[in-house]
Amino acid sequence: MASLLAGLCLVWSSGQSAAPDYSEFDAVLLSNVQRGFVDYPGIRADPAFARFVTSLGETRPEDVADSRARGAFLINAYNAFAIQGILDGYSPSSWLKRHTYFKRRKYQLLGESSSLHDLETRQLGPLREPRIHFAIVCASISCPRLSSRAYEPAKLDEQLDLAARAFINDNTRNRYDVERKIAFISKIFDWYRDDFTRTSGSVQKYIAAYVSDPAAAALLAADGFELRFIPYDWELNGSAPRQTGP
Repeated sequence: MASLLAGLCLVWSSGQSAAPDYSEFDAVLLSNVQRGFVDYPGIRADPAFARFVTSLGETRPEDVADSRARGAFLINAYNAFAIQGILDGYSPSSWLKRHTYFKRRKYQLLGESSSLHDLETRQLGPLREPRIHFAIVCASISCPRLSSRAYEPAKLDEQLDLAARAFINDNTRNRYDVERKIAFISKIFDWYRDDFTRTSGSVQKYIAAYVSDPAAAALLAADGFELRFIPYDWELNGSAPRQTGP
């Protein structure tokens, strides 16, 4: 499998950049995210979160030049902005609201204005790492579960592998009926099909590398399932904050 670690060939400029500090964001997540359920009021009450969001705009591109550093930074930024959007009163719960939440709402990232859509397609997309789809979370029930820890450059490959395995083996998001040869899987595998097939040849072969059940893995590896995509649940993945925005 192609990994993020082989995806980019960028090198640190020693002495000219400083790695971002994720300790405050890590503490916020650890205190307010339990098994993917997000305490949005708790995050709003913690000033450390606002400081971290501000720091994302102040970070310089050269501070995250290395592939691991850039990957961890962008994943953390996406998850933080997705949370901030909810705190600001936005929501992905309907088509019109999703357009505003993902495309119209802008945040400061690396000194520029960026939407969640821009961040995902223009910043994360070029990394060509499918496991990122299991790490970024858009505040909805059918999304992957938000991690209780920030992503760290030194642990990024391990954290992405854990995210992929957790999502693919979560039977509230993906189910594999071996007897009927029907796999009920997340729409993520439909929306980003090209990313998974580019890496493994097919969606099923990609899933096979991570699924825990040996019988399901064998059938997936042979493209033996009929795939049925589960309707996406856009309801909030946690306790809603008091609405103060639109």
